[in-house]
Amino acid sequence: MHNFSNEQIERYSRHIILKEVGGLGQTKLLESKVLLIGAGGLGSPAGLYLAAAGVGTLGIVDDDVVDMSNLQRQVLHGTSDVGKQKTESAKETLADINPDVKIITYTEKIVSANAFEILEGYNLIVDGCDNLPTRYLLNDASVMLGKPIVHGSIFQFEGQVTVFHPGRGPCYRCLYPSPPPPDMVPSCQEAGVIGVLPGIVGNVQAAEVIKVLLDIGKPLIGQLLLFNALSMEFKKLTLRQDPECPACGKNPTIHELIDYEEFCQVRW
Repeated sequence: MHNFSNEQIERYSRHIILKEVGGLGQTKLLESKVLLIGAGGLGSPAGLYLAAAGVGTLGIVDDDVVDMSNLQRQVLHGTSDVGKQKTESAKETLADINPDVKIITYTEKIVSANAFEILEGYNLIVDGCDNLPTRYLLNDASVMLGKPIVHGSIFQFEGQVTVFHPGRGPCYRCLYPSPPPPDMVPSCQEAGVIGVLPGIVGNVQAAEVIKVLLDIGKPLIGQLLLFNALSMEFKKLTLRQDPECPACGKNPTIHELIDYEEFCQVRW
């Protein structure tokens, strides 16, 4: 078990007194490495609470800069950060919340060429991305590496969370073997999103990360949690692994990462 300093005992005291966490669990968190894909709407609350919880290493992948329109929901960043790289702004905020946490930044897009190199150093991936090519890329890479993904997505007033855990449940391609046409998937910029929604969804993701890392409770493996902010309703759907899935099925046909922009017919 970690040899806690007096300051750490005080900082993590509310965790340590939980029988499901305790000193051993807090040690496990401090030794864990979690990769955040995106320092935006979902990555902000997830990052804030995972840093506060004492997850020892947080990687942040984002090649974007802070824009004034982000501030309505991306709470890692403030007005003085407009124009800064999101990775830089996020690192400053998270380091102030908890200096115990090592922050590693990747100010680049995650693509086929760098995905394995970035992902393999982490225990778990938090998917807070906002585009289909990255989702399919993360899925295929995580299945090949055997790393769980805590997936979240948001649209206007609705959000969803699930855990894709290779070997223990379905993957993203079990749900969506191939992407919809590009014009069927509007972005937040095109469709809008209520600012509090990613806070709710991102915090559910953070809770799932902690459950998976500590192997406690019932993570959302094989379950899709749906949330509607207008009706304030949560629903759960059961997800099943597809034996014919090209990524995680009995006879997978995907053995290497592809050009996901072309696969999703993205027009930049």
